[in-house]
Amino acid sequence: MIFPDGPLYAMSIQDTPSGVALWRQVADGIERGIADGRFVAGEKLPGEMEIAETYRVNRHTVRRALATLAERGLVRAERGSGTYVETRRLAYPLHSRTRFSEIVGAGGREPRGQFIDATEEAATRELARELGLKTGAPLIRIESVRLADRAPICVSTTWLSAERFPNAGKVFADVRSMTKLVAHYGIRDFRRASTRITAGIVDATDAARLDLALGRPVLVVDSTDVDTGGEPLTTKRSRFAAERVEFLVENS
Repeated sequence: MIFPDGPLYAMSIQDTPSGVALWRQVADGIERGIADGRFVAGEKLPGEMEIAETYRVNRHTVRRALATLAERGLVRAERGSGTYVETRRLAYPLHSRTRFSEIVGAGGREPRGQFIDATEEAATRELARELGLKTGAPLIRIESVRLADRAPICVSTTWLSAERFPNAGKVFADVRSMTKLVAHYGIRDFRRASTRITAGIVDATDAARLDLALGRPVLVVDSTDVDTGGEPLTTKRSRFAAERVEFLVENS
């Protein structure tokens, strides 16, 4: 079996910024091959020796790269047979009732949330406008990572009113879901009021959280959710690993 693009493809991996571990370069290269269709779901990857020769690394490095991809649910190893591509990009609809857990679950994968941190800060003019508050109003800022199975999909920064949602950081740390968080405060339904999508490059902090190499693309989604009466609840900035999702914009 011929590896995609042969030595030239490997050279593009070796030329990544210095300081990036070789196993991560190999894992990132194979993940790109999965993301852009060079390897399709169910297809067998080249053997360890072929990958090692292509990337000019040893087999131990290849094994660690494949183990990392397997842990994230992107490939699976079958004893005596080889390693196979496990999954495609996550189809992620964007509409008025966007819910991460429902989207991931509908795709046959397990949604997970990881709480990173919660802090209090004063609302900037922009955040105050989005949340219908006065500039300087107290906010709670929540940092989290969302995963499908064990693959990190996005890092999110969410702001909400500290007055309306007291101790929201502690609640989110317990429930790991924004839907469950607002339900804790008696809000049973909400909708997406606005969504803006831009492209970006992952920074060092998000690269570590998303398990991406520095310089990889991310899709930045700025959104605001409101309750059934139209009152703002949360405003959020999410950074999605571009290689792991495809957005579907729906009219309803």
